[in-house]
Amino acid sequence: MIRILCFSIWILFHPVHVTLTSIDYAPENGSFKVFVRMYFDDFLRDYKLTFADIQNTDFSKENASSMVEMERYLGEKIKITVNEKQLKGNLLDLNMVDNEISMNLDFGSVKKPHTVSVKNLIMTGLYSDQTNMIIVKVNKFEEGIKLTAYMTERTFKIN
Repeated sequence: MIRILCFSIWILFHPVHVTLTSIDYAPENGSFKVFVRMYFDDFLRDYKLTFADIQNTDFSKENASSMVEMERYLGEKIKITVNEKQLKGNLLDLNMVDNEISMNLDFGSVKKPHTVSVKNLIMTGLYSDQTNMIIVKVNKFEEGIKLTAYMTERTFKIN
């Protein structure tokens, strides 16, 4: 019983370094809809590591400069390449609830995706135990993977 209690207390104080990225192909317009969620305090640390000091901490869709800063950050950290062509992401919105920040992006236009490569560098230079969960959905193909600080990229072959 004491072991379980000690382990539970340790888990409460041990930070979790994880993000979630969902990549969904929308065949009606040939674009990739991307959803990203991460902890805001970790994002601020990673942003400072990537671009130096950050002045703005009011990240919301109503704040135009935060939208520009977040789009720049995600452009550096998430690379999506389809059929050997790298796509550019456009930030559509972002929401912050408690300590979690969620974003929706639209990535380019592709008619028939055969390969999708995802490179996710979010917090990989910050935490050695970083986990970036990725889910890719293209038509009937769906696969989820875990990228880490040591394995930051994966290519999916679409049937």
